[in-house]
Amino acid sequence: MAGDNGRDGEGWATMGEVAARAGVSPMTVSRVLKEPGRVRPTTRARVEAAIAELGYVPDAAAGALASRQSRLVAALVSTLAGSIFASTIAGLGAVLREAGHELLLGTTEYSSSSEEALLRAVLGRRPDGLVLSAGQHTPAARRLLERATRGLGVPVVEIWQLPERPVDMAVGFSNFAAGRAMTAFLADLGYRRIAFVGVLGPDDFRGLRRHAGYREALAERGLGEPRAFGSGGSGGSVEDGARGLAAVLERWPDCDAVFCGSDPLAFGAIAEAARRGLAVPGELAVAGFGDFDYAGEAGLALTTVRIPGERIGRETARLLLERKAGRLEGPVVVDLGFELVRRRTA
Repeated sequence: MAGDNGRDGEGWATMGEVAARAGVSPMTVSRVLKEPGRVRPTTRARVEAAIAELGYVPDAAAGALASRQSRLVAALVSTLAGSIFASTIAGLGAVLREAGHELLLGTTEYSSSSEEALLRAVLGRRPDGLVLSAGQHTPAARRLLERATRGLGVPVVEIWQLPERPVDMAVGFSNFAAGRAMTAFLADLGYRRIAFVGVLGPDDFRGLRRHAGYREALAERGLGEPRAFGSGGSGGSVEDGARGLAAVLERWPDCDAVFCGSDPLAFGAIAEAARRGLAVPGELAVAGFGDFDYAGEAGLALTTVRIPGERIGRETARLLLERKAGRLEGPVVVDLGFELVRRRTA
């Protein structure tokens, strides 16, 4: 039975199959990949269409493919800015190194199209596993992932969220539940005019789920309409947090608390509150997300959501290794939860 790539059976599409589909020689396919300017546009279009239809990824490591052991795991994370994924990458790398594997790291900058491009690049190295922090993928990227895990047994782990339809395995926590819990926590402390500052771009699935949890908690407690500011950028910086709080206070000057979708955003909100002469938490409570550097008592003493970042990394590595060794079958979803941490800012 032919799969959705138009081929019988499973496995990587070959250059010969692309050539046959396009009605050209393998040399012409190679030239399209390496020197497209030397190929006539009509011929190049046929070859590119065949590549897309078959899901062909050029083999950059033929020897590794022959042995099916590249000893390489590729991790594509949303950003390396700040310390958002630092503990997760540290835990992942430590366990993989102990097992004789190396980690190849790439960043998507919260772009689904960038993830797809990076995915094609790393699949060319025939990795022994893939780790992805994005919660959503382009249709083409998802097809590539499904072919990799089902056709060649390359394990895939999505981290830092629990997708409704995991590609293969997932390790993380519910961003929706965390956003809902922190908002309810602030309400239990007596705050009634709670704003939200976050990154609400279409590619930041985690930020959108935290915002959805915030809205749910407001509705459950009858705290009125959401007071939310969302940037469409990537990740959320300290500067974004300052701008976000300024925008919130411009529209809703009576806010008594702000829940930020990440700790860097919260740091920026605290700085903006200080510039405005607002006492934290006396006049404005601030909460963050992540429990990253400078959030603790030795830093800004930020009320936040603590994420088990290193545990996520270590558990991800364990699942990859178990799956590759044939000791783990079927879909696997591991929920490591989160913890609300109350400090001086709320």
